[in-house]
Amino acid sequence: MAGDQVTLLDFWASPFGMRVRIALAEKGVKYEYSEQDLRNKSALLLQMNPVHKKIPVLVHNGKPVCESLIIVQYIDEVWKDKAPLLPSDPYQRAQSRFWADFVDKKIYDIGRKIWTTKGDDQEAAKKDFIDCLKLLEGELGDKPYFGGETIGYVDIAFVPFYSWFHAYETVGNFNIEAECPKLIAYCKSCLQKESVSKSLQDPQKVYDFIVMLRKNLGVE
Repeated sequence: MAGDQVTLLDFWASPFGMRVRIALAEKGVKYEYSEQDLRNKSALLLQMNPVHKKIPVLVHNGKPVCESLIIVQYIDEVWKDKAPLLPSDPYQRAQSRFWADFVDKKIYDIGRKIWTTKGDDQEAAKKDFIDCLKLLEGELGDKPYFGGETIGYVDIAFVPFYSWFHAYETVGNFNIEAECPKLIAYCKSCLQKESVSKSLQDPQKVYDFIVMLRKNLGVE
């Protein structure tokens, strides 16, 4: 929509922010990127998300939209003339929302346990993580994307975490590709899309960030 003012309040390493970046890129929406210091939250962030005080926040013509999956749905509804992200069929939409919700509830939290714990707790987290990925791999099947032939809502929900996999594997000393080869092949295929490759961060940079966080938490 011409004349729109779109700003994304974000943090470079956030997989949730990467979701919004992919969605905006798919829709061809021009926006201003505003990097946030999460240890010293800006007045703008606190004003735009007073409830959770978290990124990402999409500010569209002065109005804030919060929570990454809600933002992606909003982007799909507002800029609906290009690259639909959710299917038009109500049942398929419900399925897409179910799997995106699964990613939201499982992948980040279990992944976090891998790099914030040691010993038996870490081993349990690794097993849980692989179990979740295998469920996602089963849902993907032989399709190029979760929704079929084009990138969509579940892909955007999940694939940003691929940039964190190297950190999980290195810290946890395990190999995701050995357990879920189809899912990793799918992630690499998604990276062939410019909207994804330009939105995801360098896995080594994410790993270095995780190492710093682990030191701060005293986990090492």
